[in-house]
Amino acid sequence: MSKQSEQILEEQLVSQLQKLGYKYAFIADEKALLANLKTQLEKHNHIQFSDNEFEKVLNILNKGSVFEKAKILREKKHHIIRDNGDNLYFEFLNVEHLCQNEYQVTNQITQEGKYENRYDVTLLVNGLPLVQIELKRRGLEMKEAFNQINRYQKHSFGAGKGLFHFVQLFVISNGVNTKYFSNFGSHKQEFLQTFHWTDEQNNPLNNILNGFTDSFLEPCHISKMICKYIVLNETDKRLMVLRPYQYYAVEGIIKKVKENEILNGYNIEKNGYIWHTTGSGKTLTSFKASQILSKIPAIKKVVFVVDRKDLDYQTNQEYDKFSKGSVSSATNTDDLIRKFNDPNVRIIVTTIQKLNNAISGRNLSKMKSIQQERMVFIFDECHRSQFGDTHKNIVNYFTNIQLFGFTGTPILADNADGEKTTASLFGKCLHKYVITDAIRDENVLKFSVEYIQTFKQKEHIIDLKVEQINETEVFEAPERKEAIVDYIIQYHDQKTQNKKFCAMMCVQDIDSVIQYYEIFKRKKQEGQHDLKIVTIFSFAQNEEEMEDAVYSQLGMVAEPRAEYGYKPHRRELLETYVQDFNELFGEKQNVTDTEGFYNYYNAIAKKSKQNETDILLVANMFLTGFDSKYLNTLYVDKNLKYHGLIQAFSRTNRILDKNKTQGNIVCFRNLKDKTDEAITLFSNKEAIDEIIVEPYEAYVEKFNEATQKLLEIVPEVVSVDGLYSEDDQLQFILAFRAMMRLHKKMSHYTEFTWDDLQMEEQLFADYTSKYLDLKERLDPTDPSKKTSILNDIDFELELIRRDTINVTYILQLLIKFKSKYSGKDKESIEKEFSIY
Repeated sequence: MSKQSEQILEEQLVSQLQKLGYKYAFIADEKALLANLKTQLEKHNHIQFSDNEFEKVLNILNKGSVFEKAKILREKKHHIIRDNGDNLYFEFLNVEHLCQNEYQVTNQITQEGKYENRYDVTLLVNGLPLVQIELKRRGLEMKEAFNQINRYQKHSFGAGKGLFHFVQLFVISNGVNTKYFSNFGSHKQEFLQTFHWTDEQNNPLNNILNGFTDSFLEPCHISKMICKYIVLNETDKRLMVLRPYQYYAVEGIIKKVKENEILNGYNIEKNGYIWHTTGSGKTLTSFKASQILSKIPAIKKVVFVVDRKDLDYQTNQEYDKFSKGSVSSATNTDDLIRKFNDPNVRIIVTTIQKLNNAISGRNLSKMKSIQQERMVFIFDECHRSQFGDTHKNIVNYFTNIQLFGFTGTPILADNADGEKTTASLFGKCLHKYVITDAIRDENVLKFSVEYIQTFKQKEHIIDLKVEQINETEVFEAPERKEAIVDYIIQYHDQKTQNKKFCAMMCVQDIDSVIQYYEIFKRKKQEGQHDLKIVTIFSFAQNEEEMEDAVYSQLGMVAEPRAEYGYKPHRRELLETYVQDFNELFGEKQNVTDTEGFYNYYNAIAKKSKQNETDILLVANMFLTGFDSKYLNTLYVDKNLKYHGLIQAFSRTNRILDKNKTQGNIVCFRNLKDKTDEAITLFSNKEAIDEIIVEPYEAYVEKFNEATQKLLEIVPEVVSVDGLYSEDDQLQFILAFRAMMRLHKKMSHYTEFTWDDLQMEEQLFADYTSKYLDLKERLDPTDPSKKTSILNDIDFELELIRRDTINVTYILQLLIKFKSKYSGKDKESIEKEFSIY
């Protein structure tokens, strides 16, 4: 049997399109195309154009670039003066009632330009060519069709009246593989920016005759893609089409909103969350959801909430790129309240902190007028720990709202660690697109993870139990850090392809940031390297405690707190490092106040995004929410797990070009097991996302019982001072720790109030102070009580393992996991993953 020719494939496609509702039009050249356009516009608008009037219509169509023409296409009404002097209003495309347009298919249109070109299959909507399909016969590479469209862009699309500049979407196929992409016009387009279409479960629909055409090219759907799911990027002046998982996510949110027009109070079942892996473009998805929802008359406000001020700025910048002035970012709490009360402001971007302030204390009366308004709140990275109280305040205050969350790393049953899961805060997951899907679709890069052993035990190592060894002393040893810096200096050019890309280094804490920076700085002064190292950190009081308690989810820079200055040495050091930055880049940054701190933060972000830095050295900042396509390497000397690990690794996985093939992760700690655990969890679509929790009343009862037990040990706060023996002190610590854990769980419930408890809030706070002070004295992890083994180890760096985390690697982890826990045999489990 001979191979199918391109002509037969084309004929079969045209036939299939006719069955979907496209009418065939015989159009040989531009003259016939113009005649058909006149007929179709007259039919669509229920009018007749004279030749002179139609010439005026063509004058409108002939204006501007591909980007300008895309705007002309979408304008609701155009206007010309008729031959008799009357005004005539008409449209090129019905963008509201998507199916009420005229659909045609034609093939082999010849266009005379610099060269004569003949196009394969063209889809016309109201006579305008809006979708161009280029085919290659089976057995040929699909990229040939992509290259052919590139040639058409240069040679003939702009010829004549330039009607082919109205093409919004291109489809390329060799029969068995099919991709789509937006019209890039004069912009350079990489083949990497072409996309496969899928069903809602992310199964690829690659065969153009068996799946793709019925799903993607169906007339109403193609209208929806053109009218709703192409973003006109105002900054770059180019069209951006959403990928299938982005489309399904937005559709899921819109469906949830439309089917719940009347809310009758807050109900979590009317909410939902989107699980899209880190790096897959959640900002564009959330923008499109916000934009479409804001056009629903019943929705008065769409509020996009981020958890940090820097993301507030970043999101507003990104949204502004998509549509200038379409969103309003609040500069402070008072400004946020004004925007809530302004009926003309439809989309607001704000931080959790500002939102919480707006619905607290003295501001409540100012928000009263919108308390019952129909609103939608969309939360970015909705799992942050500081979100708990704000979530409770929002649902207790507003009476007519729906909440939707976006996350790349949801809190599931396996990584909840005492926190509420994402599902318990937002309801059901509306769409999933996990890391396996994204790597398979080449929407994010694979990871190459190297595990570097940084020390070896000498033969005469003392036989001690693990808990007796001062492990922290080993990891924080200056000799170890010196060796790591030497390793980075030696291999940095190799990892970054001779600085074609840049790197980030995350370390255990701020003291480590300072130590590493000083080592790099000294070695630079000694002439050992010329790397541009930049850093930033907070200098708040009790930084470590703050990170443990508040930023346990690898939280980032929250709005700088008032405690600045309590760690003066840190402040002075940061000011020195800022001066280093200024000398390096000729800037005048300072961190003398909050505004200066954020200006410096944004300056570092900008330099890193533009590939002007070599290594960005951090403890926590920049490890989530920061996107730089030039960042390809992460050096890790930090304990990471679950969502924190994936978020950090994912700083390196953004697609750029053919030179950036993977994200390089260099681990100076043995994170192999933690990496496999995290990858398994966040690639398992069947992961349990809910924990069966006891009702609030049960926790109240337990807390009150625990209170009585505590009061039997220490009836008053002052009684703690009378606990002289370590056994008595330990008894108090264990009793109060139980109360603290119960309180932490209870505080997430919306109905929580201190009035239900047999201990007042102030008394609980007083006992907390006693507990913390006593715990500090009794802490068995105190390094002074552990045995040093520094003399028994050598600090030598050696590569002990390299894993390439691609689809195959992840599938093997999932198969291993499911074989262990599902009871199914390995062969049947492997069949489940055959789509990859």
